[in-house]
Amino acid sequence: MSTATHRQGFYFVLPALLALAALIGYPLVSTAILSVTNEGGQFVGMSNYEAVLGSRTTNRALWNTVYYVGGSIVFQVVLGTAAGILLNQKFRGRALVRSLMLIPWVVPGIVAAMTWAWMYHTEFGIINYMLTSLGIVDSSVGWLTDPDTVMPALIAVNVWKMFPFVAVMVLAGLQAVPETLYEAARVDGATFWDEVRHIMLPQLRAVLLSVTLLLLIWGLNAITIIYAMTRGGPANRSLITPIQIFTEAFEFFQFNQAAALSVAFFVITGIFIVIYLRVSASNERS
Repeated sequence: MSTATHRQGFYFVLPALLALAALIGYPLVSTAILSVTNEGGQFVGMSNYEAVLGSRTTNRALWNTVYYVGGSIVFQVVLGTAAGILLNQKFRGRALVRSLMLIPWVVPGIVAAMTWAWMYHTEFGIINYMLTSLGIVDSSVGWLTDPDTVMPALIAVNVWKMFPFVAVMVLAGLQAVPETLYEAARVDGATFWDEVRHIMLPQLRAVLLSVTLLLLIWGLNAITIIYAMTRGGPANRSLITPIQIFTEAFEFFQFNQAAALSVAFFVITGIFIVIYLRVSASNERS
């Protein structure tokens, strides 16, 4: 391909590149500048970073983020993989079950959050009603008001919301596995669990790695469920870093410290994005 053709292609994409620079580059640069200045626009160096990163609230939010995202991913991948494997089997009504599986994923996050908030309600929630009716618990549990139960309850909602995505990706990966592998294994007397262990899971390794990294990136930036259900409470037990950034900026009006925390969090998220891109490129080459 000639140099002139390359130049023409560059001119064609130049407007899109300029638009991206304006919509993405400018806010990033502005946030970075805001993170090293004070309210008057004067340069203060790393003072904002030291103030916000040394806060006990930041440490609590960071731990909660790791707990929430890590716990969610583990159950999302495990349940999603199991669901994808089961949906790959032949049974009556499989198409209907596959369609119903997608409902949690396609439901808007705010709708799911408000629905589950009512289900978790201490006095009127159906979860407490069922548990007390069956005699599993003696009295209603404050799922979203008890510091010991709020985070597991939120993780359960996040798992319910996202595990269908994992199931769909696993199902797509299993569709690409040659049938001859299953036939050869059955000739050797392999059981269903042998097929799962020695055929399905090894063939899904690349898919599961990509899905895990993608869930990690999404989880680090997702605030809808927690903010709608608890707003970070009680006593910051469900406060995660993205919500802390939001509250610092738009509730406490500490825009400079919020910008500093945003930049630090952007660097952490960017590392995982780079890893995801490299893994995706490696999978395409393979």
